[in-house]
Amino acid sequence: MSAQIKFLAATILLIGMIGLAGCSSNNEAANSESPTNTPTETAITATSGPEVSPSSTPAETAATETTSPTETNKDTAKANPQNSDKQLQDLLELAKKGKVPGVEYAAHTGLIDEVEADWGKPDQQEPAGKGIYATYTDEHVVFGFNKGSLIFDVRSSDTALQKLTLKQIESTLGKPDDTKVNGEDKIYTYQANDQFQLKFIIPNSTGKVGHISVFSEQDSINNMAG
Repeated sequence: MSAQIKFLAATILLIGMIGLAGCSSNNEAANSESPTNTPTETAITATSGPEVSPSSTPAETAATETTSPTETNKDTAKANPQNSDKQLQDLLELAKKGKVPGVEYAAHTGLIDEVEADWGKPDQQEPAGKGIYATYTDEHVVFGFNKGSLIFDVRSSDTALQKLTLKQIESTLGKPDDTKVNGEDKIYTYQANDQFQLKFIIPNSTGKVGHISVFSEQDSINNMAG
């Protein structure tokens, strides 16, 4: 009886040990099959985003936004053509003061003595019409003055004026107040104000302005002739 009890106890103990060994093996297998993520893998997962190609690189953006000097110059040339309209409007405004471009001496207020003191003696001086005319060749200017030395006519043949045509003049200033023919020239007169007239003298041979005249008619009458 005693021997049977001992054999039974030994059998139970052996079964228990086998069971414990099996559980330990299963736990190790489970641990090896479900490893935790390494810190490196976790960092990659947390910081990685979808790959997106940039719409343009900095170099491409700069190339797109930058305009070449040649293109800029072309745009400037288109935006700033020769503006005859402004030129003619400026001529009319100066005429209202008795002046032509680039000349400080005005009809009605200027004296030929002042011109000679500044510019010297004229290249040519001769009577014409209602007064005396002094020609300054290098300045492209002619002054008409009466015997009291008062300037009544300022004429300019500056090359910038000689590009103007009657069509351009009428487009800006309208139809002239008066038109006359003097030999091969046509004279188109605009009344700038009560005091001054602006005249465009256009030779038939060129069809463009030969010279302009700012004229004070009342001063052309010599009140000091005696």
